[in-house]
Amino acid sequence: MPFKILIVDDEPHIRSSLAGLLKDQGYKVLSCETGEHALELIKDEYADLVFLDVRLPGIDGLQVLERLKQMVSDVTVIMISGNADLSIAVQATKLGAYNFLEKPLNPEKVLLEANNIVENKKMRNEVVSLKKLVGQEYKLIGDSEIMQRLRRDIRKAAPSDGRILIYGENGTGKELVAREIHELSDRRDKPFVKVNCAAIPKELIESELFGYERGAFTGANKRKLGMIEEANEGTLFLDEIGDMALETQAKLLRVLQENEFRRVGGTTPIKFDVRIISATNKNLTKEIEAGNFREDLYFRLNVIPIEVAPLRERKNDIPLLAQHFIQSYSSQNNKKPKSISKSAFPLLMEYHWRGNIRELKNLIERLVIMTEDDEISYETVFRYLPTSTKIAPREMTPSHENQSLRSLLENFERQLLLQEFQKSEGNVSRMAATLKTDRPNLHRKLKKYHIK
Repeated sequence: MPFKILIVDDEPHIRSSLAGLLKDQGYKVLSCETGEHALELIKDEYADLVFLDVRLPGIDGLQVLERLKQMVSDVTVIMISGNADLSIAVQATKLGAYNFLEKPLNPEKVLLEANNIVENKKMRNEVVSLKKLVGQEYKLIGDSEIMQRLRRDIRKAAPSDGRILIYGENGTGKELVAREIHELSDRRDKPFVKVNCAAIPKELIESELFGYERGAFTGANKRKLGMIEEANEGTLFLDEIGDMALETQAKLLRVLQENEFRRVGGTTPIKFDVRIISATNKNLTKEIEAGNFREDLYFRLNVIPIEVAPLRERKNDIPLLAQHFIQSYSSQNNKKPKSISKSAFPLLMEYHWRGNIRELKNLIERLVIMTEDDEISYETVFRYLPTSTKIAPREMTPSHENQSLRSLLENFERQLLLQEFQKSEGNVSRMAATLKTDRPNLHRKLKKYHIK
């Protein structure tokens, strides 16, 4: 969309010459001779930039500036005047003017100002777009009972400074939960720093956490801040804490007890103010029994435990997750958003998802890139699911642990309907005959479980 400029000046030759200059550069230009007309135009025609004369018939330029800013707060206004007056320039700046130019206008100066404003606006728009993408990337998706409970726990825990330990299988979204807690806390405007305890070699984890002084070891040519310092006043996320070496665990425990640390090679203790959130895919109680994890550190970290359920326990969220990932990857790959065929959803609902949301995310990215049609078909989904485990075993008698009778019955009903839907190839009349139920009731059930 072309950058739109409004010229407000009571001198016709200034309006025409300025408009011609800007139109030659590809800008869309509107012009008028009074402040009243300018305010009417702004109601219907958004302007990115306004060149506004100080002296106008009727209401003057400063009054117009004040009203423009009230109507459209992000409009950029450059005041122009043939009578340079420092007090007027100061007043215009206080009212929100971007700059003040003297008549006769210098064409090079006018174009320089306009081009700078265009570039600044493009950069702001890009930042907004990137923030939206980042927000979507770290968004918790799902409206199942399990997800609603998780959100309640996050809202309760976030405002405090209590240390949190997040449990969950690989790929369930433990980092998303940690980021959500950070965003809902009073530390949201401070750093969120992630440390992957499994990915950093045990020889380096100490210097990564605490930093080091120049000369602390061979190759330490300058001081390096550790991640605890980088996260100061913010949140430090210790991912895969169960994989941290015992020696490092002992040092981390001492740091948490004393609320201070020393850089490697340093002698001066450094105080810090950091909220600690940890995560693990291991059963730390068993790790303690096996001698792999310190019990005293466990109690330090596990003030508020939060569990993230595997995807197989919240399969009703799969349609929402799939659509979210389709939108995200379509945008990233400059593709038109696709839809998934209703007949393909039973495949996604029955699949076991050992890699949880991460596996679903990877599959959807593959489908978005490799599918040329507007709709992702049953056959395409079937082809790209791992061949060794297309469909999870028919668990008609799921575990009763931590499930209500209603949840058990709903799981049983959903599994039964998924099986029959697949057998009948989506033919609802045939399903209704097989299950000896009426079609309207069956349609309601299929809609409830996102099967059709």
